[in-house]
Amino acid sequence: MSSNTSFPRNHCCTLEETSLLFQILIRHTHDTLQINIKARHDLISKDGDFTKFTASGGEGMITILGKSLSNLTYSSLCIPDDIEDRGLGDVKNFYYKEDGLKLWEIMHSFVIETLSYYYKDDDMVKKDDELQNWIKEIFEHGFLKNEKTGIPHEFTYMTDLVKFVTMVMFTCSVQHAAVNSGQRDFYGWMPNGPSTMREPPPTKKGAVTTAKIMEALPDTKITASSMEIVRLLSTPPSDAKFLVDFKEEYFTEDGPCKQIKNFKAELQDLSKQIKERNKNLELPYTYLDPAFVEWSVDV
Repeated sequence: MSSNTSFPRNHCCTLEETSLLFQILIRHTHDTLQINIKARHDLISKDGDFTKFTASGGEGMITILGKSLSNLTYSSLCIPDDIEDRGLGDVKNFYYKEDGLKLWEIMHSFVIETLSYYYKDDDMVKKDDELQNWIKEIFEHGFLKNEKTGIPHEFTYMTDLVKFVTMVMFTCSVQHAAVNSGQRDFYGWMPNGPSTMREPPPTKKGAVTTAKIMEALPDTKITASSMEIVRLLSTPPSDAKFLVDFKEEYFTEDGPCKQIKNFKAELQDLSKQIKERNKNLELPYTYLDPAFVEWSVDV
């Protein structure tokens, strides 16, 4: 969402309806604008870390981000659709898939029950002008009216609204944890993913020696700087809030407060299941444990 995108407030609706999406999504946008500004200044700016320590440089990173954005689709943001589209449904021991799908379902159920407390039918969704203006603004300014993305530009049915809100919750918390939290674990050891290389990669098997590997890897300064960057990116802030910390602070009505309690209970149960599973894994997959998934992109 763009920085000037407000949450929908329909003047024709009741007070409860007008603030509903704000109440659901405010946690998931906490400090995201600030951290994005800091990333643009410190990471991909002219004098940023990517310019100094990566082969792509700052300009190259912009090119990479542009190409990635051009391939972004609504389906790729919704894990059930993404797993199916990529033919990964039958892959065994794929813990991102297993934990991610369970978290999607828990969030989806919470959104259905909470939204249905206010929106009683499809007609109420269609007649909520500011709700429709909200998704239209996201489609036009966030995705530049690109129909190929599949991003909706209107909500015709309640199911459309539920899916989109679930996607926002999931992307800002679970998906970010999946791609961010493991950076130190995997890239803290430079040979796993060198930020740059001083020699081209080998083209023949059996021709690589330890000396050639060391000549190709970054020097000590770049290696230390890159390790520090991934350490910082993987470290939660001191005031981090996690999914299991979900509170009723933005709701006062009995219905939504009850759903939040159910939501927290399901997340805590899943957290226990993941911890139990991880006891038997040589390499535990902890990144989507709800106890370690932050509410928002805030690191």
